[in-house]
Amino acid sequence: MLSIRIENNTPALKVDFRLPMGTLSAIVGPSGSGKTSVLRAVAGLLAPSHSLISFDNDIWADTETRYFRPCYQRPLGFVTQSFGLFPHLTAAENVGAALTHLPRRERGLEAQRFLELVGIGGLADRRPSELSGGQSQRVAMARALARKPRLLLLDEPFSALDHSTRKRLRVELKRLQDALAMTVLFVTHDLDEAAELSQTMVLLRRGQVVQQGPTRELLRRPSTVEAARLMNFANLAKAEWVDSDSSGITLRWGDVLLKAETGPKSAPEGPIYWTIRTTDVFLVKDGHPDESSLGTILSADVTEIIEMGSSVLVSVIAARGGGELLRLRLRPGALHRHNVSKGSQIRIALNAQSLVLLQS
Repeated sequence: MLSIRIENNTPALKVDFRLPMGTLSAIVGPSGSGKTSVLRAVAGLLAPSHSLISFDNDIWADTETRYFRPCYQRPLGFVTQSFGLFPHLTAAENVGAALTHLPRRERGLEAQRFLELVGIGGLADRRPSELSGGQSQRVAMARALARKPRLLLLDEPFSALDHSTRKRLRVELKRLQDALAMTVLFVTHDLDEAAELSQTMVLLRRGQVVQQGPTRELLRRPSTVEAARLMNFANLAKAEWVDSDSSGITLRWGDVLLKAETGPKSAPEGPIYWTIRTTDVFLVKDGHPDESSLGTILSADVTEIIEMGSSVLVSVIAARGGGELLRLRLRPGALHRHNVSKGSQIRIALNAQSLVLLQS
């Protein structure tokens, strides 16, 4: 278990979370949220005013006992956003710089082995100026892995690379993590990147944890309005709590009663919010054989249609809803099959299983 508890004034941080061993975890948040500062504290490059950091029950920092293990004594590798390669050294020599504990001859052999591990064994003699961004990233990764760290820290590892290189290196990172069974913690502002790579996610904003947990669960069910906004949930609406029984929670949204399977069992203080993923708002086809199984069905006016590659984002306003825009994602062919166009009226379904209630 990687356990991180940090309080600091400059930069402002107040975080407390634990991450499982042998997995790939992501810290996600906007610029200035404190992501890199957390990594630097774990690496021993930042000494917060209050901290307790441990890895597999081995304490690395504890301000209460005034214990602080220096960076070079922590079994970790750190790849920064700028890669940090020495411009006057070759790729092999850059990797060898992390192997000074070995005799010179062994150093060269080990450097070559790690370059081959990340797929660039044939570029050992090139200097950073002769490498592409993706190749430089692999050299930095090989150097970080060369000391056989138990924890690998990655700071926005793919942000400076083009889209195709990013996709390729994400697969490479996943392959390496699986092969080495290493604990990896990376920070990113790219939610898609975190969703694709991580098993565990920590949402960070203004130096504080908004939500943490298994990535799939967070992407499916954010717990607060702030978490939903950070994860770009397009549908967010305010409602009133009506009742709770064995079948779930009943909400009033405008003149519509909505059902949610899970939520507070008693009326919360103040308003309650709900969200639903765009892919979980369904277009109801005329003549559907069992409309009751679809959930709450609403008539809605189409206000906007935006084509987005392989899908189309349709914005609607429900006739009896609370006034907020709802968005659903359709395949382009569905627009023509069901005569969906701007200004047309359609029917949509909101299923109780997919409706997520949020703390305000």
